[in-house]
Formats: sequence, structure tokens, C-alpha cells
Amino acid sequence: VCIHRVRSCSSIHFIKSKYVCVFDKSALKFSHQQRLFRTSAVSCGQIVQFKLSDIGEGITEVTVKEWYIKEGDSVSQFDSICEVQSDKASVTITSRYDGVIRKLHYSIDDIAFVGKPLVDIEIDASKGVAPEEDVVETPPMSHEEHTHQEIKGHKTLATPAVRRLAMENNIKLSEVIGTGKDNRILKEDILNYLAKQTGAILPPSPKAEIVPPLRKTETVPAAPKDKARKIPVPVSRPIAFSGKDKTEPVTGFQKAMVKTMSAALKIPHFGYCDEIDLTQLVQLREELKPLAELRGVKLSFMPFFIKAASLGLLQYPILNASLDENCQNVTYKASHNIGVAMDTEQGLIVPNVKNVQVCSVFDIAVELNRLQSLGSAGQLGTSDLTGGTFTLSNIGTIGGTYAKPVILPPEVAIGALGKIQVLPRFNGKGEVFKAQIMNVSWSADHRIIDGATMARFSNLWKSYLENPASMLLDLK
Repeated sequence: VCIHRVRSCSSIHFIKSKYVCVFDKSALKFSHQQRLFRTSAVSCGQIVQFKLSDIGEGITEVTVKEWYIKEGDSVSQFDSICEVQSDKASVTITSRYDGVIRKLHYSIDDIAFVGKPLVDIEIDASKGVAPEEDVVETPPMSHEEHTHQEIKGHKTLATPAVRRLAMENNIKLSEVIGTGKDNRILKEDILNYLAKQTGAILPPSPKAEIVPPLRKTETVPAAPKDKARKIPVPVSRPIAFSGKDKTEPVTGFQKAMVKTMSAALKIPHFGYCDEIDLTQLVQLREELKPLAELRGVKLSFMPFFIKAASLGLLQYPILNASLDENCQNVTYKASHNIGVAMDTEQGLIVPNVKNVQVCSVFDIAVELNRLQSLGSAGQLGTSDLTGGTFTLSNIGTIGGTYAKPVILPPEVAIGALGKIQVLPRFNGKGEVFKAQIMNVSWSADHRIIDGATMARFSNLWKSYLENPASMLLDLK
């Protein structure tokens, strides 16, 4: 039994079995928020309910995918507690307290709700780190709760390990300038800050950040092998026939697909298809692949497709726009955040490469490598999956030449890329030669985009890819 406040009473009686305890008001006048005694075993800690905070994007429920702790484990601030998955992204939840885990409120694959308790943590009551609203005996939810991405109201982008390193060295993250993506604070930023001890360091030049130092020739093969080991390989499972129907709830990314595609089919689509001769681009990529591998990056065709699309969007900005619900206003997006559809074990996801209009082909390749690694591991964040303005879907990696892609609202256009085939074609002299042919299928919102605009954009995109040297004239 805990007594937090005593306002007006002459005496308080506690009756348990045949024991009677009487306390005078005078004995309690200095006990506004003090635990007097407990009916259970003696404990020096205070049980705190750690609630699932709002993780943004209007998400109200998530699925618990993995627990990193169990009952009885000790945790510190910023230690990872669990990984949850919404219909948009996977998020790692970290602890706000130092203490011992006493109860897990959910099992694997259970649905957890925002604002509801996630775990119970026993903390040292003498430290007084727990706000009154978080104590188990107090039902109201704290209005000062923050997400695992915030520290005392200041939002920063940093991993739990980086936050802990800053805390151990008494560094305020707000004073450190992050050099990672979207100003994310990296471990190197903290170490550089410690070395200078004169204030936040300046971010390195774009060249230093984007182009890592060349490795020695003998170490080149090690990089692709190490990277390959980190990517999980799907294992085929034996098919079991139970003879019974099975009903499962629609959750995670499937739930997001239901919402998105239901909205997408309200858009009047029109399609446009063409074929691209990638013979010169195939040769160029073969020349650049070893250079990219020296920098530890796998160079595919996709960075060229994405950059060519961005150059085309500069000429036809209507394809990088959005239409409001009432179809009264068109918003032309300043950033080219080009999404790339990925087939993962969790389902179809579409992360996007931010600000392609100011990125080089190598920059795009680096970002694609990062997104593909996180996508394979199911660790893409909300920022990676939102904010797209235009999408390319590479169905050719699986097979097929043509498709009918569906627009992802609020975007207004999407392209599907088929597989590259070696086919006979005629040159200008009428001679037959082997050509590397790829088919592309475009879909556009016919409410604001006409067929002529789509065709002109496709022709420009095609010209950049068929003559990759021409891209140099427009690269920034």
C-alpha cells in the first residue's frame, strides 16, 4: 500500500487479516509523496511503467517483432528494449531509465498500442528519476513523455550507442553537428568533438564525406564478401498441407499496402511503354564497377536510371508534383526524392533516395547500398520510407519485360523497368548487331498529366541512358 498525499483526515486505518494499524495525521504531515510500507516483500526500488510513446506519422499501434531484454535483466538509459514494426517502418525502442525489467506486457507478434505500458522497470527510488505520472500506482499518462528519438524535448538523429557515448562524456548532442544523412550524429562526430574540446566541429567537405579513401588492391575482394555475409539469404521452407483453412490478420507492410493501393485505384491511370538500348551504358558500368568496389560500393544500373530520371524531372516538373484531395491545387516538389520498390521478406517496401537533384551517380549508389542492406534486414526507418515524390520499380531483377505499375499517392507518376535482354537490332547502316535492350512501362495521373508530356519525359530519360556521356552536360 502506497500513500502519496494526505489532505484532510484525522486518522487512517489499514486492516489486513487480524492486524490493525492506526496512523495519526501528525505522523503523516511531512509524507506528501512517501512510501510508508508495502504488503509484499521489502523492495528498495520503485516500479515504473515505460509506455510506448508516439513514434509519429499518425501511428497508433505497432507489432512487437523482437525483444532485446527479458524479465530480470538490467537496463541502462538508451539501451535497446525491443523492435516494433508499424505499417510504415521498423523502429527500435530504447529505455529512458536505469533499472531492472520486471514485466513484459507483450509477446512476440502482439499488437502494442501507443500510450499503453510496454514494460515495467524497477528503478532506485532514492534517485528520484521517475516522474510521478510514470509510477505504476498512478493511472494518468504523462504529457511530458518523449519518443526514443528525443532527449528532454530536443530532437536529434543518433543511435543509442552514440547517445550513450555522449552521455558518458557529458556532451550535449545539441552542440554537436552531425555529418551523417539528414544531419545524423555519428560516433566519429562525438570523438572529434572530444578531441577539439572547443565546440562543435565543422562538417567535412562533400568530397571528403562522399568519397572514402581508396583501399589497397589486395584488400578489395574482402569488402564485397563481408557485405554479402550481412545480407540474409532467404531459405526455402517445406510446404505443409494441413487440410484446413487458415485466417490471419492483415498487419505490417501488408496493411500499409491495403491503404495505399485502395487510395491509388481512385486515380485515373494511363500507361506508356518504350524500349531502351543500354549497350553503351552496359559498357560504361563495366568500366566504373571496379572503381566503385575500391570505394566499397556496389554499382548497379539503378543509380544511372535514378539520376537520368532526376535530370528529366528538371525539364518536366509536373511529374514531380502532387495533387490535393479536392483536385484544386498542384504542388511542385522542390526535392527529387525518388523511391525504389524493393521486394523483401516483409513484403513490398518503397524507400526513397532523398535530394537526387544534388547527388552524383556515386552518391546515389552509396545510398542505395544502405537502403538495400536495411531493407533486407527489415530495419528501414520512417524517414527512409516517407517523403517520396517519384518512383521507379525494377521488376527486371525478378523477371519480366513489361508491367502496369500503380501510382503511389500522393505522387503522380511511376515507372517499371524490365529485365535487360540481348536482342538483335539494326544499326544506321542496316547491319544486325547485338543490343542490350530494356523495356520501361510508365503510369501517370491522367488528371494533370497528358500523354504527350509523359512521352517527352520518357524520350529525354531514354536519351540520357542510351548516350550516358550526354548526362555530363547537365550534371550538377
